[in-house]
Amino acid sequence: MDGMRRYKSMFLLPGLLTLFIIIIFPLLFTIRVSFSGWNVSNPHMDFIGGANFVRMLADHRFWASILRLILLAGGTVLIEYVLGFALALMVWRNVRGQRVWRVLFLVPMMTTPVVMAAIWQTIFNESLGPVNDLLGRVGLPTVQWLTSTGPATVALMTVEIWQWTPFMFLLLLAGLLSLSKEPFMAAAIDGAGPVRTFFKVTFPLMAPVSVTALIIRLIEASKMSDSVYVLTSGGPGSSTETPGYYLYIRGLKEQQTGYAGSLSLTYLVLMIVTLTIVSRLLVRTLKTRTG
Repeated sequence: MDGMRRYKSMFLLPGLLTLFIIIIFPLLFTIRVSFSGWNVSNPHMDFIGGANFVRMLADHRFWASILRLILLAGGTVLIEYVLGFALALMVWRNVRGQRVWRVLFLVPMMTTPVVMAAIWQTIFNESLGPVNDLLGRVGLPTVQWLTSTGPATVALMTVEIWQWTPFMFLLLLAGLLSLSKEPFMAAAIDGAGPVRTFFKVTFPLMAPVSVTALIIRLIEASKMSDSVYVLTSGGPGSSTETPGYYLYIRGLKEQQTGYAGSLSLTYLVLMIVTLTIVSRLLVRTLKTRTG
């Protein structure tokens, strides 16, 4: 018995070591860095206590980026969920060319986010882009898509929705394909139409999959930075900055490593707390909807 336990421990050791190397050690190192004055002019990790965190409390640009991320992530994920559900329902209903539609809907997700953002940057180009060209052809005024606050936000959301709606589509389609046919047969016998069947049968049965898809996508959306870097570089001004991009500026461009460590640690804690609250609210809503 002791020999078996020893062998089990040996098999677990590689996984535990990997976990320590890629998660625990970077986290501990970040905590240590956040209490130091490490920057481009001071390449030493001198302990300075909570000075970085005190500075962070007065950093309005950081807190504004967090609020902006909440609005961006919430808006894009909600739209992605609605569009993904609609596309999944369309394919689930055995439309003509179902296999072709599945492949086409998944193409954006297969593309690297930076490459996709670069393509959309060309599309939204204010002088040569096809979007403004189309607006001009129909007699509408052109839009400064990447240099005005409102349009830049819309452009950023468009790229995120285009990139990640296929993810929602894939998860929700898998959920629809796994549903039992009996509830739908019973609804048809009762004379329920398509709309009533959706709200009374399909949507409640899909609630567990919907909650899972929303939580996973919110976690991914909280790391939004690559599309911001390529599309707007946080501009105009800092109107499209997200915490991930702001950390890049402080930590890599300005090399304020200690301060960036405190920002990243605070951002991590805030995201864990926020996503935990959101997931519990979603699960509670699920229980209420399914009785």
